[in-house]
Amino acid sequence: MQPIPLPSHIHYELLLQILERQTIMLASKAPGRHKEQVQELIGTLRKAFTQQKNLEESLRQAQLPVEYRWSLNEAEMPVPSREIK
Repeated sequence: MQPIPLPSHIHYELLLQILERQTIMLASKAPGRHKEQVQELIGTLRKAFTQQKNLEESLRQAQLPVEYRWSLNEAEMPVPSREIK
């Protein structure tokens, strides 16, 4: 069976770091409920990451392979040939 593609964990980590370290600080200074919206977004991303980890554990228990993806283009990228000189 082909590996099941999943987003690399770094995608969640990068988004959370940006939101927690930069976005929320500036949003809290802006008028309106922007800080609350950022906090909701952070919570949603944390839930999504937890759900992905649960899926990974389920796949591992079923002995199904997982392949972490860094982009959508990975599967389409040709593998460069290595010439020996």
